[in-house]
Amino acid sequence: MKRSILIAAAIISIQGSVLAQNTAKVNEVISAEQAFNRLVERKGIKDAFLAVADPEGIVFRPNVIKITDFYNSIDRQPGSLTWQPKFARISAAGDLAFSAGPYIYQNGKDDTDKVFGDYVSVWRAGQDGKLKLLIDLGIQHPEPEKEEVPDFKEPDTARHGGSSKDPFSSKAIIMNTDKVFNHELTVSVLASYKEFLSPEGRYYFPGFEPISGTDKIMQFIDNEGININAKTLDAGRSLSGDLAYSYGTARIRKGDIVSDYNYVRIWEIDASHRWNILLEVLSAVEQQ
Repeated sequence: MKRSILIAAAIISIQGSVLAQNTAKVNEVISAEQAFNRLVERKGIKDAFLAVADPEGIVFRPNVIKITDFYNSIDRQPGSLTWQPKFARISAAGDLAFSAGPYIYQNGKDDTDKVFGDYVSVWRAGQDGKLKLLIDLGIQHPEPEKEEVPDFKEPDTARHGGSSKDPFSSKAIIMNTDKVFNHELTVSVLASYKEFLSPEGRYYFPGFEPISGTDKIMQFIDNEGININAKTLDAGRSLSGDLAYSYGTARIRKGDIVSDYNYVRIWEIDASHRWNILLEVLSAVEQQ
């Protein structure tokens, strides 16, 4: 399927009700993350995740499992976990958001046992309008050499895709876009990222600090000799049609080494109603 067909489908789908005047603010998801962090400090990792989880929220352990199912099945987790949102967006409707940033996990009092990395969290508004954790995924990497520069932007109402009351149509658009991108990856990894990446895109790969910008991301992929075969599992889109997510599995070949990964992608719509990848995180599947 040509990308132009996807764009046409997107344009058709946005014929709906007008976006509400009270556009959401990105601080809503930042505040949700900060409150979640304080909850971890007070109640511990397990109870905090259970408290903020969306009923359909998932983690990867290593396969997809509901947050509630996973944390109800384990004992209280030891150690401390802290993080800082550094990259965040929210849909104009306020029903979908994400944040990403560095985390530190420490299981003990000795600084030598600290684990560093970056998290990516997708949030969805519940029936009460409060954001709940829908997807949580992260990567590990060495201690950062420098602090990440915050990137928080308010929804661009000039770009929103128009509201849609049909969740099945909204989901199908993102599912198809994700599948097309995965197919294109089998033809040419670099050409695919060049076509689909947002100029503001970020790339999260295990063992490395987040990479920002199309040129740097493509240079990294080229230098690492990455070949990707990926499969879409699920996706979703905001009611305002400006922000979306997808996730799935990937098998990546680097030279003679082949490894399995989970991926999450954040998609944003541009002024021409093209869906671009704003963020992609790939987390290695640990062998059991």
